[in-house]
Amino acid sequence: MAEFSSPAALIAACKATREAGYTKLDAYTPYPIEEVWEAIGHHRSKLPLIVLAGGLAGATAGFLLQYWASVIEYPLNIGGRPLNSWVAFIVPTFETTILFAAFSAVLGMFALNGLPRPYHPVFNVKNFSAASRDSYFLMIGTNDPQFDSEKTRSLLESLGAKEVSEVAE
Repeated sequence: MAEFSSPAALIAACKATREAGYTKLDAYTPYPIEEVWEAIGHHRSKLPLIVLAGGLAGATAGFLLQYWASVIEYPLNIGGRPLNSWVAFIVPTFETTILFAAFSAVLGMFALNGLPRPYHPVFNVKNFSAASRDSYFLMIGTNDPQFDSEKTRSLLESLGAKEVSEVAE
């Protein structure tokens, strides 16, 4: 993990490490910086697909519950209408769609972010508490195919890092 003093230095370091072939990168900044997100090469999120699947499951569950109750389990002939009066099912089906989509969004976000995680090894880095105030950090994962401890350290030092630390689990 390397500490940088400015966002411009962090962005330049992110681009240089990507050009060097590293792919398992993570950056920590005191505020969101869109250029950092692009520079470390983050992929598209799977969350929209999870929310869509949750919404479709909710619509299906809501409609089938009403169909089961109105047609199969407790059929009532009211005013000669058909038992499967789908027009009356629209509003509850919409509501269950929203409910399931919202729950899948929250649970999917937790799962994709690896939460809850009260401890992370980066908390052991000496100056990491400054990441929420005025420092910018770039971390290269040891599971990166290009990772070699000495080469990675020398690359980060050559990019103008204030300090390079090893993150121990």
